[in-house]
Amino acid sequence: MWFFSEEHRMLQDSVRQFAKQDLAPKIEKLDHEEAFNRESFKKMGQLGLLGITVSEEDGGAGQDAVGATLVMEEMGAVDASTTLSYLAHAILCVNQIGRNCTKDQKHRLLPPLLSGEMVGGMGMSESDAGSDALAMKTKAVRQGETYLLNGSKTWITNGPVGDIFYCYARTGQNRKDISTFIIERGMPGFTTGKKFSKMGMRASPTGELVFSQCSVPLSNRVGQEGESIKMMMQNLDLERITISGISLGIARASIETATAYAKERKAFGKPIGAFQQMQERLTEAACRALTYQAAKMWDLGEMKGKEASMMAAKAKLQSAQMATQVALDAIQILGGYGYTREFPVERFMRDAKLMEIGAGTNEILRIIIARQMLGSEVVDV
Repeated sequence: MWFFSEEHRMLQDSVRQFAKQDLAPKIEKLDHEEAFNRESFKKMGQLGLLGITVSEEDGGAGQDAVGATLVMEEMGAVDASTTLSYLAHAILCVNQIGRNCTKDQKHRLLPPLLSGEMVGGMGMSESDAGSDALAMKTKAVRQGETYLLNGSKTWITNGPVGDIFYCYARTGQNRKDISTFIIERGMPGFTTGKKFSKMGMRASPTGELVFSQCSVPLSNRVGQEGESIKMMMQNLDLERITISGISLGIARASIETATAYAKERKAFGKPIGAFQQMQERLTEAACRALTYQAAKMWDLGEMKGKEASMMAAKAKLQSAQMATQVALDAIQILGGYGYTREFPVERFMRDAKLMEIGAGTNEILRIIIARQMLGSEVVDV
């Protein structure tokens, strides 16, 4: 992109090298065993990646949305699973702490999260409150200097392995009476449920957070009671922009693998590349431009409210659909080999499909876009 700074390009080169040297040799085994790459998380900490958007004053890298998206793309091209866990840690948890917590909270929580000593996550989705996050039923009731939380969160990335979770709970009768709490492993009444076995993103542990009279000190509440909606929605937009980088990475890796195979594999005396078009390159380029345009607009503060939600939704929707289709086409180009684990394209496809579900399903994103274009009076659910 024309607006990439020298710092962006240096970050891109550094992360690309890290991904090839550290992530690439491990991902096939991790995917097969559904294991978490904690060792690489600690190396990310050493590289300053775990606090990618946290200010330098607070110990982070001080990068913008463009830089964070570049990291997602470069790591996602090699190991989308670990990158998804990284996003849950760096964007859904650490970024929120850096933006919204008090100095005392940041001083206590950020150091172990930035180093990789502790793994972070975010608790928003519930079994009956996924796409409609404001329908959450987890409740927090204040009793003096503590809150008692009851309920559960599901489909939580890093749930089985996480140490610190940035969680939302209902603190009033109104639909928008949502508050934020820092939940730490070991708190009385807090447990994590079983790890889900998944089709893709198998090296990114997913599970449940369970609260049964969970005692949370008042000092672990983030911001004022009942005023978390704006913070939640803003970070959701940033998540959708940066997660689009993972889709770009998957698509790029799929195209590179398919292209290399098409040049070597012969049929009727010619490389199969002479018979098959690689038009996916055009769709990838278009989605890449849209994603980084959204990231740049976010950094410039040019997107606010519904406009920000629509731009983030467009980037996420288009890149996710593109990545799945490109991965499927790569499998088709490789033929029988593409359907086996001898080549990574089958993993690319399995991982890409999650991008059409997490952080807002394709269907919900289309509604967001339509509402902004036509008005909520025309488009409603």
